[in-house]
Amino acid sequence: MTQQTVVIADYDYGDVDIERAIIEGAGLRLAAADCKTEDDVIEAAHDADAIIAQYATVGARAIDALTRCKVIARYGTGVDIVDVDAATRRGILVTNVPSDWCENEVADHAMALLLAAARKVCEYDRATRAGTWRWQTGEPVHRLRGRTAGLLGFGAIARAIAVRAHAFGMLVIAHDPYLTPEDVAVHGATAVSFGELLEQADYLVIQAPLTEETRHLIGEPELRRMKPTSILVNTARGPIVEDKALYAALTGGWIVGAGLDDLEEEPAKQRDWVPVNPLFSLDNVIITPHAAYYSAEAIHTVREFAAHEVTRVLTGKPPLSPVNAAELAIVHR
Repeated sequence: MTQQTVVIADYDYGDVDIERAIIEGAGLRLAAADCKTEDDVIEAAHDADAIIAQYATVGARAIDALTRCKVIARYGTGVDIVDVDAATRRGILVTNVPSDWCENEVADHAMALLLAAARKVCEYDRATRAGTWRWQTGEPVHRLRGRTAGLLGFGAIARAIAVRAHAFGMLVIAHDPYLTPEDVAVHGATAVSFGELLEQADYLVIQAPLTEETRHLIGEPELRRMKPTSILVNTARGPIVEDKALYAALTGGWIVGAGLDDLEEEPAKQRDWVPVNPLFSLDNVIITPHAAYYSAEAIHTVREFAAHEVTRVLTGKPPLSPVNAAELAIVHR
């Protein structure tokens, strides 16, 4: 019998030792690649029995080229890099990692960006290093207590952010079209419409998945509706915010600042990326390299979980976190 092969399409962990121990320990073969495009994925994984992907797009074209694939596992929770519908049509299971693997890390990072922007930490640091020792270099700084934190999306991570915002004495509002006001209230927030969220939030924190509906959800019209003293924090996916509009907002005084854990261009998905985005030229935006999920413990967990998922499927066991199992059952019954 031919040994089944698992292809890791891409990774930035430095090695695949954790995955190798699990996958080869189950009698499977492991191959690691460095895919940036669908053509790369097709070349590396067309005859794979399973694929694990971190950033590489596994779209419909790549999926249609797969000849033996049974499962595509995502390193992480969001599956926007995988065409789940195409996988379902081909009878391929898609898995992810439940969000609790990095829930606290992302919530902490969102608050770190919010606090750094609100308290002008970076401005003070730059001025002090340049020889200016004056509290006035950061003015105005406003008190956090009593201000309104607005959450776009109210899943597990957003609820963890709400807990932290409450600890700083903030009021918390949230907009999530998939939850009832009662669902939101149970977790200590007030449900509002999308428009009310934009207009009322002093700190707008984006923690929604990237879908066709949320891509460029925050553009010029939305940014113009925000308070001129508000701060935008994005610890979700970069393309939810239109960078060109955000640059205009930050330079035109529509909002006062931003904290971003990703950019619309999603640099990690590009080969030979160059930092030419004009947002890098601004002092009123803080940018981190899609690191909100990172801790040594979280990375270990996500790597183990993804490797175990493909191993389960290829050895005839059900996965713990299937994304499209119900749809597969309907399409292929």
